[in-house]
Amino acid sequence: MTYKVEVKNPCRCFMRDGEIEQQQFRTSNDAKEEAERLLERMEKNYCKKHQFILTQLAGNYTITIAPRS
Repeated sequence: MTYKVEVKNPCRCFMRDGEIEQQQFRTSNDAKEEAERLLERMEKNYCKKHQFILTQLAGNYTITIAPRS
């Protein structure tokens, strides 16, 4: 079984950073670690025009990029 980390609605900062929109991992823990690393990097380094929402379902992680309100 594989677990995924997926980024929905990638912004320019994400694209410029050269990150991958969907990655697969052998364990849920590896997916969690990558999702948390990616989320932290986005919150620290991106332009602050967006918010990043991390959700988890059955060991799969999704980071949704949405405009700040």
